[in-house]
Amino acid sequence: ARTRPVGINYATYTGFGTIRQRVIGEAKRAPTPQELAQMQALVASAVCQGAIGLSTGLFYAPQSFSKTEEVVALAAEAGKRGGLYDSHIRDESSYTVGLLAAIDEEIEIARAAHIPAHVSHIKALGVDVQGQAPAVIARINAARAAGLNITASQYPWSASGSSMVASLVPLWAQDGGRKAMLARFDDPTQATRLRTDMAENMRKRGGPTKLLISEGAERNRTLAEVAVANKTDPISAAIAVIRVGDPGVISFNQSEADIAAFMRQPWVMTDSDASPGHPRVYGSFARKYAKYVVADHVLTLREMIERSSSLTADTFGLTGRGHLKAGAFADVVVLDPRRYAPRATYQQPTELAVGVQTVLVNGVLAVDGGKLTGRAAGRALPHRPPAGT
Repeated sequence: ARTRPVGINYATYTGFGTIRQRVIGEAKRAPTPQELAQMQALVASAVCQGAIGLSTGLFYAPQSFSKTEEVVALAAEAGKRGGLYDSHIRDESSYTVGLLAAIDEEIEIARAAHIPAHVSHIKALGVDVQGQAPAVIARINAARAAGLNITASQYPWSASGSSMVASLVPLWAQDGGRKAMLARFDDPTQATRLRTDMAENMRKRGGPTKLLISEGAERNRTLAEVAVANKTDPISAAIAVIRVGDPGVISFNQSEADIAAFMRQPWVMTDSDASPGHPRVYGSFARKYAKYVVADHVLTLREMIERSSSLTADTFGLTGRGHLKAGAFADVVVLDPRRYAPRATYQQPTELAVGVQTVLVNGVLAVDGGKLTGRAAGRALPHRPPAGT
């Protein structure tokens, strides 16, 4: 923000995937003691330079190749310096350890690393785990009652977004990176097992009609439609798409009952998990208001605002942010409650919401009368480790 104007305030983590890939590469193995020490030093250095903590995506290779103990060792370095641990947990479905075991791992990392832990975009994904929201909530509430600081964020959509590879290709086939994965498609000793596992992962997500491709040549077509157009089966169609690239995939896989149950928790805040091709990039906050406050009455207006501002700022240690009070930074949104609604859809994901009248960023008008002013007043919000850490 010092050298190039940005429109928003932002804070960043140091990413486990980047660190592990730099030190170990894409291999499915544990780090040596020397490699672990190198990764710990990278985490410590990043937090001292302003990262607000360590983020992980334990569902995704190569991070998925790590054991809990490795993650604890790295998270502890952030915790010593006042940072947070934020995770896309190891399994939101039934791919590997299962949703409940993945929540247990998140709680164990918080306990063992002495660090606040956050579950990014909490959900119960897929047909095997729909209805498990109450069990997840009970585990987190028990951990909080025991003194652990566990929070979560959620996007207000029943469809998730990931890549074709992450959605369908089993982790064992991703060992060694993309080149090794593509070779396995052509290896007759592995291809049958690979196709079987891909079919099972597709089933968990509801089948080929529930997978909407959001990027590339097949954008806005389901995997089922691609298969029909190419006169082939869905797995063969998926493999053909993956050979060309790894496009984004929108997966319709969550129940409204689970979404509402998570949303009602006082420790769950709003996020977008913004990724190209999904309407959550442009429409998450407006949808939460229009659907879950106005239409479905899951939250009150006050609850929605708090969980989209003050709870977020307080959770991530953004001092002076998220509150309308004297002495705070003037980050203000003025909405028309009669009109505020999303326009972004799965087919047209970049449509702006309506009903946003005024936006101030650090006291500077970014939106005036419902129109962008072109003034970019965003700032980096670096973490300040306690003295002596």
